[in-house]
Amino acid sequence: MSRRRHWLMFARFTFPSFMPHFPLQQLAVSVLCSLAAVGVWAQSAPVAETEDTTARYQLTYNWQHHNAFKAGYSGANSLSSQSERMYTFSTTAHWGFRPWQDGELYFNPEVAAGIPFSGNLVGLGGFTNGEITRAGGSTPKLYRQRLFVRQTWNHGGEQEKVDSDFNQMAGWVDKNRFVLTAGNFSTLDVFDDNAYAKDPRTQFMNWGNWTYASYDYAADARGFGWGFAGEWYQDNWVLRFGRMTGPKEPNGLPVDFALGKHYGDQVEVERGHMLADQPGKVRVLAWRNRAQVASFNDATQWLQSHPGLQTTPQALIDVRGGEKIKYGLGVNIEQAINPSVGFFLRAMKADGRTETYAFTEADGSLSTGLVFKGGLWGRTDDAVGVAFMRNTLSPERRGFLAAGGMSYFIGDAAGATQTLSYRPEQVLEAFYSFQMTRGTWLTADYQRIQNPAYNADRGPVHVYAARLHAEF
Repeated sequence: MSRRRHWLMFARFTFPSFMPHFPLQQLAVSVLCSLAAVGVWAQSAPVAETEDTTARYQLTYNWQHHNAFKAGYSGANSLSSQSERMYTFSTTAHWGFRPWQDGELYFNPEVAAGIPFSGNLVGLGGFTNGEITRAGGSTPKLYRQRLFVRQTWNHGGEQEKVDSDFNQMAGWVDKNRFVLTAGNFSTLDVFDDNAYAKDPRTQFMNWGNWTYASYDYAADARGFGWGFAGEWYQDNWVLRFGRMTGPKEPNGLPVDFALGKHYGDQVEVERGHMLADQPGKVRVLAWRNRAQVASFNDATQWLQSHPGLQTTPQALIDVRGGEKIKYGLGVNIEQAINPSVGFFLRAMKADGRTETYAFTEADGSLSTGLVFKGGLWGRTDDAVGVAFMRNTLSPERRGFLAAGGMSYFIGDAAGATQTLSYRPEQVLEAFYSFQMTRGTWLTADYQRIQNPAYNADRGPVHVYAARLHAEF
């Protein structure tokens, strides 16, 4: 089942606006309880040097609004050109303990709810809210987010302090070590880290800023899977490799456990360095998926031989069969300019010959920006970020859309002459994160999307957001 169909199955709408069935009173109580707990924790629970157990929690509410915008035409998978609102809500427990020496076991139950723009997850390559993949309607749903084990083998060198964090217990490890993670987790838990652009709950919100938009990493519709990842640390170098399960159907929720037949592989090399006495890292990531997905060229030929059936996803469904390979290569840079200013850049190119397997619709992506820490203006835990993104499509995907094709996330076709006026999708995002109390932040965010879903005949779209985040 696709992410798009996931919405149709789980979402139940009573109100035409963004207002959820999830009572606002219930939300208010949850928020107040969380804030109270944060206050208690802040005063009475200092972090130990070494932890054998951990219990950390987070709560995030993200409200977004986009303006009415110019649209020459609209199709079945277009973002609505009318002014509208959306929201997501999530609360997560991160529990862990050490079952044996250098071993860690983590379990994350999560409750999530939310309604996307246009009542469905469509109309963009770079979606505006990183939490929306885990929300399936206005009714809050409890599910297992993660269940995994991590084992560390120390191999000498200097000792490094590991700070207490979500799914991470405080302690000490050797600088030279091997770490194995196995079980139910997200590929992004291990790969494609970045100090300045990674977490949509605390940093930038757009999908193209918390990972490469063209990184079609294997996962279910919520962004998680089963598999393993190894990390070999040697001085300032890290080598990572791993294999993860994907969905039974592209962008679906049910998991394909045939890990020897259908999978997502990735290899990443990371090097830490000092530049002008400031720390930085460079990562190079290569990935390869093997799955039953449709070829865009085959789907385009199907459309040409079935006139009148454009603007439906039938072309991709009918030509889907047999295993195909999809791959990509990207570079990720983070660099501190000074203790209060950081720079990041991500760039990736995917082959783009087959439909999206598990993430979003982009075959080339670039994101870059700056993050300023609040110490510059006397508020240490505040932050300001500004970033620019540019997403592109392969010639094969462009040809399919220009022929009137519709995939699961995009498809503006409204007739034989109203299909796709291709231009790269460009996004400007800026945010201010304001710390209200220790452990709670309120963030204002703005995104300007030029050529939504790669169509110059639509947009620009202006998106305004307010996000409440608490952790304790």
